[in-house]
Amino acid sequence: MKVLLISPRTPDTFWSFKHAVRFVSRKASMAPLGLLTVAAMLPPEWELKLVDLNVKRLKDEDLRWADYVLLGAMLVQKESVREIVARCAALNKSVIAGGPLFTTGHEAFPEIRHFVLGEAEDVMPQVVADLRSGRLQPVYRATERPDITRTPSPRWDLIEFRHYVTMSVQFSRGCPFNCEFCDIIVMNGRVPRTKTPAQLIAELDALCRRGWKDMVFIVDDNFIGNRQRTRALLQALIEWRQRTQTRIGFLTEASVNLADDPELCALMVKAGFTKVFVGIETPSVESLAECHKLQNRNRDLVAAVQTLQRAGLEVMGGFIVGFDSDQSDIFKRQFEFIQRSGVATAMVGLLTALPQTQLWQRLKREGRLETESTGNNTDAALNFKPRLNRDFLQAGYRDLVRKLYEPRNYYRRVRTFLKSHRPKGPRGRLSRADFMAFLKSFWVLGVWHRGRLGYWRLFWGTLLRHPRQFPHAIELAILGYHFRRVANSLRSPVSR
Repeated sequence: MKVLLISPRTPDTFWSFKHAVRFVSRKASMAPLGLLTVAAMLPPEWELKLVDLNVKRLKDEDLRWADYVLLGAMLVQKESVREIVARCAALNKSVIAGGPLFTTGHEAFPEIRHFVLGEAEDVMPQVVADLRSGRLQPVYRATERPDITRTPSPRWDLIEFRHYVTMSVQFSRGCPFNCEFCDIIVMNGRVPRTKTPAQLIAELDALCRRGWKDMVFIVDDNFIGNRQRTRALLQALIEWRQRTQTRIGFLTEASVNLADDPELCALMVKAGFTKVFVGIETPSVESLAECHKLQNRNRDLVAAVQTLQRAGLEVMGGFIVGFDSDQSDIFKRQFEFIQRSGVATAMVGLLTALPQTQLWQRLKREGRLETESTGNNTDAALNFKPRLNRDFLQAGYRDLVRKLYEPRNYYRRVRTFLKSHRPKGPRGRLSRADFMAFLKSFWVLGVWHRGRLGYWRLFWGTLLRHPRQFPHAIELAILGYHFRRVANSLRSPVSR
């Protein structure tokens, strides 16, 4: 059996890091972990190929070679999915589609005849049996949350590491919180399930054996969803680092209440974590209450961010505007909040009603849903009728993002971060690609592009005052260039 696995193209968004990865001569920020894991669930004697459209073209000969095509996609990749499916149809190739895009909205794709909905572990044996018999069913639906201690290690051999900035692994699925806008609890539930520490260490060992030496993203919905098991993993990672003398670093996602646990923060830093993405969302207490973001309420969010920074973790923050409770001053409040917090990597988006979420259900009941979500919350398009004026929200959002990434404001935010940040963990590995990125930043950011004075002020100021953080400062300067390019490209949607 010949199976072609296809990862669709991701559009240019904050999360694509498209303009930053070029500095390190890579093509994409992360490899398609979901497809690599599904590939490991297929019989080892089958012939497999994986085409990631973010790093290479899909050729007709790839499609002709395959007996079947497995397509895994996120909501933001919808446009690319349509193109892939049309090409498969033209060559009479059967497509089996799975992933978040289809789990919450497969009905929108009548041109696809076969779906795997939900987590794949418990249904793949039946899929494999039906592939062998040539009797594929229209829908394979996971009815329970699988035990992920049975999840196999990803098939790293199907990709070329040289194309990617980071590799991804997963320790847990699910999040104990109940945020109204989030689709994690729809797809993975509110009870975190984890792999064993030994299982994750084995995946990291497999990465190392294939030559990976750079950052690893632990892509958990909430890394601290089950703190007891997280602590056990961190102890295992610390022992693994000591045993292997690796310089691999980690980043992950966690809720803001991580700041309440200094011991856990210290363990993360000792284990090699340098960054954590936190859903901060908004400084509006009314909007936090509205979206059920209870873990963010009744706390000083700026102080929480700075606590994590002092512990040695860079906080990458998620922010949202467009809640019903937002007032007309929300853009000013968000800007001031983000600047004070020193969250350099501020992922700001307009609220979107993702399929099947509690927000989607509520807006549907209220008759306020208008269109499907694109999954790209940086496209300045609302898929529901907001309380505030639509044009005001869309224009205010675009202005906010551009203002945040104006060189003067961005470099000031980076300097605020460097004052709070106290790197305490093992030094990361500086590769030849890092050195080349450093040289490219001289020309692109220090000579060619607007903001060169801010770049050189950051350059010399960090070198003199925070020399240990100098590589980090240059990395943030490069990321700022990406965010600035995305912010300046935000299109103005047609008013309804």
